[in-house]
Amino acid sequence: MRTAPPTAEDRTALAALIAKYRGKRGVAIPLLADLQRRFGYLPPWAVEEAARELDLPAAELFGVATFYSMFRLKPLGKHVIRLCRGTACHVQGSLRIAEELQRRLSVAEGDTTEDGLFTLQFVACLGCCSLAPVMMVGEDVHGRLSPAKAVEVLEGYRARAGKG
Repeated sequence: MRTAPPTAEDRTALAALIAKYRGKRGVAIPLLADLQRRFGYLPPWAVEEAARELDLPAAELFGVATFYSMFRLKPLGKHVIRLCRGTACHVQGSLRIAEELQRRLSVAEGDTTEDGLFTLQFVACLGCCSLAPVMMVGEDVHGRLSPAKAVEVLEGYRARAGKG
């Protein structure tokens, strides 16, 4: 998925965040959290510019960003798919569903489709074991899935987005 170059508004927002942290110590996590809140993820250009302006090693900021799972270095798609890989779902075939979704969407786990519509994530448990195998698309729960039914569900979202 491609990201747009930063706008003047993006640069102004970044300058304000940099000013908030200038001269302070131990700012890596709160700075990254503010950047992600503003941009929805951590754009490399913003992390690099903040590091340069705050006289911090960019590698330190990227190290923190990659260590903590709460930080994202890529934008999320319009619809985040969370496919359960817990025991009940695994026993009921969620691995086959995962493989089919990766194939159909042309993404690996954690990646976003080229059109920005879907991000595929595998999660430990969604707490819907009686519906196994299950996935969530945004806040919508879809259960008792097969690989074909999971693809059908996503095609419904694609059609509603006008990308079918």
